[in-house]
Parts: sequence; C-alpha cells; structure tokens
Amino acid sequence: MAQVDVVNLNGEKVGSLDLTDTVYGQINEALLWEAVKHYRASLRQGTHATKNRKLVAGSGKKLWKQKGTGRARIGSVRSPLWRHGGTVHGPQPRNYEYAFPRKKLLGALRSALASKLADGKLTVVDSLEVKEAKTKLYRGALDKLGVTRTALLVENSKTLSQALVLGARNLKGVELVLNNEVHPYDLLRYDRAIFSRAAIEQLTEALVKSVGKRQLAAQTEAA
Repeated sequence: MAQVDVVNLNGEKVGSLDLTDTVYGQINEALLWEAVKHYRASLRQGTHATKNRKLVAGSGKKLWKQKGTGRARIGSVRSPLWRHGGTVHGPQPRNYEYAFPRKKLLGALRSALASKLADGKLTVVDSLEVKEAKTKLYRGALDKLGVTRTALLVENSKTLSQALVLGARNLKGVELVLNNEVHPYDLLRYDRAIFSRAAIEQLTEALVKSVGKRQLAAQTEAA
C-alpha cells in the first residue's frame, strides 16, 4: 500500500494518506490509450463537407446526344469526371462519438491515478480554501507546491466554494474539476494533479467499489 504526504497550501506536511494498491497499484497503458482516443473523438466537430454533383453549380442538361458524335457519352457538366464537377466519396458531416464501456473508463481512471503517483506528480492538500477569492493567492500557493507548468485542481462537490471557483478560474494552465467529473484525459493532459483530501478519499472509495470480484482476486494473488 502506497503512502502520500498531505500538505497545506504553504507546502508544509500536515499528515499522510494511505492509497490502496487496488486503485494505485497497476498501470494499463493500452486502456489509457483507448480512453484518450475515445475522449478526443468526442471533441471532433465533424462539420467537414464536400460538394457532390447535386450541390455544385451547373446545368443538368445533357450536353450532346448519346450516340453518333464520336465523343464520350456525358450526361451533365456536373459529372465528377469533369473539372468543377462534384466530388465522389468526399467527407460529409458526421458524429465521431462512440460508446465506451463504463468499466473500461473507470479502469483507465485508476491507471491514470497510478501513473501520476508513480511519476511523483500527485499532490494531496488538506484543503484548497484560501482567505479571499483572489487569483494572486492561488498563484502563490501553487508556486509553494512546486507547480511550474500546468495543474489540475480536483475538489469535492460538498466542499467546493465560490471563493475557489473565482480564485482559480483566471490561472493560466490551471483547471478546476470535481472529483466525480475527472477524466483520465484530464490527468494525463496536465503536468500536476492536486487533490483536496476529501476529494481523493471519496474518489478512491468509489474506484475501489468499481473493481470487480474477479479482478480484485487476481490483484490479491499477484500481490
């Protein structure tokens, strides 16, 4: 069982937290790839379109009679064989989303958390609250926590305050999400993941419950 330090916003250790190997013990890179691919597919707008022969400009009149001219038969100036004609089999508007099993998504979330922990990029703070809803205070707190690049702030829905929302929303390279909305893509996209203690405890409890009996038995045997 892994153990992580719990710090305050000044970077001072105020406790520790045990993290179960059921959630933070294994990294499935193939599952992470699938989850990221599914997420990115849902972001595609799918608004690309080409004009087929019914959409391009031009008369539909037959240019010359079918036989007897010595020339190739042609039915319309909008034929795909002609310049300025319609496009054949070109891209059309479509939806790129597809179904992704919930069990695989939760498995990918466990792998993403385990990856962050293994890389030393997972930080747990006792609370994300500051005295005032000021961006400057949160910027100073992130500097004390050693955040030099991007960061994902994860808070519990019950302890989320308006001050946290207002103070963190203008920070460049920082995103605030709830623990029941965090996605594996978010954890991989940002360099650091900073959880409040309440958020990571609730998320870990939910992920432990999502592990099937067979998978839990296999992990126990492997350990």
